[in-house]
Amino acid sequence: MSSVKVGLLGLGTVGAGTVNLLERNNDEIARRAGRGIEVVVAATRHPERPRGCSTADIRVTSDPFEVVDDPETEIVIELIGGYEPARELVLRAIDNGKHVVTANKALIAKYGNEIFERARAQGVSVSFEAAVAGGIPIIKSIREGLTGNRIEWLAGIINGTANFILSEMFYAGREFGDVLSEAQRLGYAEADPSFDIEGVDAAHKLTILASIAFGIPLQFDKIHVEGIGHVTREDVAYAEQMGYRIKHLGIARQSEEGVELRVHPTLLPERQLLANVDGVMNAVMVMGDAVGPTLYYGAGAGAEPTASAVVADLVDVVRSMNVEPDHRVPHLAFQSSALSDAPVLTMASVETAYYLRLEVADQPGVLADITRILGDHGISIEAILQKEPAPGADTVPVILLTHRVFERQMDEAQARMEALEAVQGRVTRIRCENLQ
Repeated sequence: MSSVKVGLLGLGTVGAGTVNLLERNNDEIARRAGRGIEVVVAATRHPERPRGCSTADIRVTSDPFEVVDDPETEIVIELIGGYEPARELVLRAIDNGKHVVTANKALIAKYGNEIFERARAQGVSVSFEAAVAGGIPIIKSIREGLTGNRIEWLAGIINGTANFILSEMFYAGREFGDVLSEAQRLGYAEADPSFDIEGVDAAHKLTILASIAFGIPLQFDKIHVEGIGHVTREDVAYAEQMGYRIKHLGIARQSEEGVELRVHPTLLPERQLLANVDGVMNAVMVMGDAVGPTLYYGAGAGAEPTASAVVADLVDVVRSMNVEPDHRVPHLAFQSSALSDAPVLTMASVETAYYLRLEVADQPGVLADITRILGDHGISIEAILQKEPAPGADTVPVILLTHRVFERQMDEAQARMEALEAVQGRVTRIRCENLQ
C-alpha cells in the first residue's frame, strides 16, 4: 500500500523534529499505522535557511497555500502558531478535504468550535494532541483513556516558563525579574514573554482540557486569567515557612452550579505531587469519579517531545482515514450534539482558601482590626505569620492563611482592609488549593 503524503506548515524547531522522528522511526511508525507516512511538501518563510532536518526529499516553498492546495497531500500539519494566517490555512485545508494535525493551542482555544464544525461538514478530522503539554498524551488520556469516568476536576502546571521561574525563586531565592532574564537567555521564554508570564498560554491549554473533560464548547473568553508577575521572592519564602509551594496552575472544576475555569498562582501543600514538579516540566492531575486521581507528567515543550505528539496524531489519522466520520473519536470527546450548556462561573462564585500578605504600621491594634474585618465577612483564619520589622522600618509584614470562602466575601473584606489607615498599599492575595 502506498504511503500517506503529508504537507507541513512550518519548518522550525517542532517541524524539523517531526521530520526527523518520521525518518528515524519510519518502520516502527508504518507498523503501527498500517502504512508509511512521508512529508512531501513543507512551507517556511525562509526556504534558503539551513534546517535541523534533511529536506532532500521534501519540496520546500515559501507559500503556505501551496501546501494546503497540493492535490497529492492527504494530511496537513500546522505548526506555524498564532491565530492568523493559521486559521485561514487550516480552514482552506479542510475545505480541500484534507485532515489536519496541529500543535496550535491558541488556534484551537479561540477558533476550535468553528474549525471542528467545518471539519465535520467535510468529513475530515482535526487532531491536536501536541497543543497541550508537549509530549504528554493528556488529550488522549482524558478523551479516550478516562472515557468511562465523570471528570470532577483537573489541575495542571501547563506552562514550563512560569514553572521554571517559580522553581528558581523557590530554590535559589531569586527575584522574578532576574529569573525571567535567565529564562530568556536559556530559550525557555520568548523575547516578549507576556503570553507565558501573564497566563494566556496556560489559558489556551486549559480551555482545551476543560472542553474534553466536561463536554462543553471551547470558551477561552470566559477563563479567569492571572499571571505570576506580582509574586515576590518574599511570598515564595513565606509560603515555604507555612508548608506550601507556589505554582502557576490551570484549574477546571465542574459542579451542579456550573464550571470553574481559572488560571492563577496557587499555594499547594508541599506534600502535594504537583507542588514538586519543577523546572520546565509540565504535569496535569485529573480526578475521575471511578479511577480517582491520576497524574500525567513530562516535557511540556521541545522539538522531539512535541513532535512525538504530532506523530501520534498522524498515526491516529492514518488509522481512521477509511473509517466513517461518525465513527471516529469526537474532537471534544463528546458527540457534538451532546455538548453541555453548563455555565462558566464567575470568580465571585468560586470557593477557595487564601494567602494574604499585608504591609501594616507597627502599632498596637492593627492585627485586631484585620481579624475583625475578616470575621465580619465570615472568613476564618487557619494560620498567622507576623514578622519583625526591618531595622529602621515602621511597617511590618503580616501573612495570613484563611479557610475556604467564596471569592466575593474575600473581595469585600480586602477592600475594607486596604481602606485601613494602618495598611500600606494593596493586599497581596494568592489562592490556596489542597486538590482533595
